[in-house]
Amino acid sequence: MYQFLVSFTVQPEHRDDFVEAARRTARDSLTHESGSHRFEVIADERDPDVYYLNEVYADVAAFEAHATGPYFGAFFAEAGAYAEGPTWLMRGTLVGDATS
Repeated sequence: MYQFLVSFTVQPEHRDDFVEAARRTARDSLTHESGSHRFEVIADERDPDVYYLNEVYADVAAFEAHATGPYFGAFFAEAGAYAEGPTWLMRGTLVGDATS
């Protein structure tokens, strides 16, 4: 599994817009991209203008397919007007399984 976590800083008056766009992207990606396994929208507990996207894909190729697909592009076309980011916090491959 390939996972990454990114952050965005959103203009206060556009918080709801950002969450709506991110959740729509999550729903569409999980529904229509077979390599998408998880897509979470997380609000920072200290700064109401900061949001995180935690995404898990089958592998790097699945992420690259997502990054060149229509939902990714549509999200950035919308959110780019009022959100700064993404700032990459973590990218990597899952090592092992906690149950084994």
